[in-house]
Amino acid sequence: MCLGGSLLSTVPTNYVELTRHAVASYWSTLDAQGTRQRDGDADRGKRSAVTGGKQMNGFCHLISELLRANGFTDEHIHIEQKLELPGYFRPTKRWDMVVIFEGRLVAALEFKSMAGSFGNNFNNRAEEAIGTGADMRLALKKGAMGKGAKPWIGWLMLLEDSVESTRAASVKEPHFPVLRDFQQQSIAGRFAVLFRKLVEERYFDSTALLMCTRTAGQTGLYTEPHQDLAMKPFLTSLANHLQQFRRY
Repeated sequence: MCLGGSLLSTVPTNYVELTRHAVASYWSTLDAQGTRQRDGDADRGKRSAVTGGKQMNGFCHLISELLRANGFTDEHIHIEQKLELPGYFRPTKRWDMVVIFEGRLVAALEFKSMAGSFGNNFNNRAEEAIGTGADMRLALKKGAMGKGAKPWIGWLMLLEDSVESTRAASVKEPHFPVLRDFQQQSIAGRFAVLFRKLVEERYFDSTALLMCTRTAGQTGLYTEPHQDLAMKPFLTSLANHLQQFRRY
């Protein structure tokens, strides 16, 4: 293995600045996509703001900086192309970011967002995260990425901070009560519960939840409602894995 740099785990000192840039980039890209789509088809404007694929590229840049700080180079980092990895329940899954070194999977990351339509979209995002994590872990167990592969798997979420996402959300319980940790939770609270469980059940190695209002987000301001789901532990977890990978 030939990787340069120190064997000390490194998180970029300017990670807050890079995160703020990523947040601001998300909102500017989201607004531009919505405007372009509305000009072409008013009915699809809102959908474009949800499905456009470039809004979270600022977070790819942040992780790329961390990778370079830990000895990896651009040839190992895949953002635009070659993002497909084999699954267990499906042939492949296209990730948002994949790191490969000498034919070995180092890391795979998903960057997701939600702005509006919270009640309708929470379950969709939850099912996506659960399915992605379960599929990857079984694929790894079955040797789809090579025998003994132990990559780092991460999921980061940027959630709009609004009245709708932070007030207690209603839930239907026609037969049995929901689990206690979901009772009286807001959409933001549900995401926090979900992300902790994804790590506890080893579907992901680390998860992060960032929030921002539309107005503050346009200037890059964001909040971290839960310190265990903040950027620093998320980045530190990945950096520690990168250094462990280099040792073996």
